[in-house]
Amino acid sequence: MKKIATIRTDFPTKFGIPRQGNLIEELKGTILFEEEYQNREAFRGLEDFSHIWILWEFSENKREEWFPTVRPPKLGGNIRKGVFATRSPFRPNPIGLSCVKLEGIEFTKNQGPVLHVAGADLMDGTPIYDIKPYLPYVDSIPEATNGFTEQTKNRKLSVEFPEELQKKVPEGKVESLIKILELDPRPGYQSDENRVYGFSFAGIEVRFVVEEDTRIRVIEIE
Repeated sequence: MKKIATIRTDFPTKFGIPRQGNLIEELKGTILFEEEYQNREAFRGLEDFSHIWILWEFSENKREEWFPTVRPPKLGGNIRKGVFATRSPFRPNPIGLSCVKLEGIEFTKNQGPVLHVAGADLMDGTPIYDIKPYLPYVDSIPEATNGFTEQTKNRKLSVEFPEELQKKVPEGKVESLIKILELDPRPGYQSDENRVYGFSFAGIEVRFVVEEDTRIRVIEIE
């Protein structure tokens, strides 16, 4: 398969990225296409859709071998489930699937069509292999079950974020950052209350601690 595009986001590394797409609509991204696919005709009609599917590559999780079970972060990283019963990035083929909001299509002179999206759970520079429109009348199944994720789907941590530290966050990014922290960006197998965690986001370094496994306290922004 050929890479057709690359996405630009505020996440230079894997740490901190929401584990599912469209959970945080405030997270913005832009999709830039390879020269071969910058033909404006290829996008005719796409502007009529509110959301799109992105098929992409877990480019930072390539492994020569695969394992039949993984430890989902939602279950604390201590319980194993079959790889095909999870959305783990460690798969036989490193393929990701995300539904994002299409906020607009910009036709530029130098880069061709640029898609502006919201709610993307992809690392900056992730290669994209296909884009398809989201069709609510077939893609949305309200009676579908959540499997083992039902017990944790609504779990959020409270966030203590001092105002003086919020001022160090780039304009328009505070709300997104708080929602990222609410979803608990730690790897599922880490729960040390004495540990200081950190990740990069929108050009800053965020450091925080987790107290009683229910509250995140931001301690430093660089």
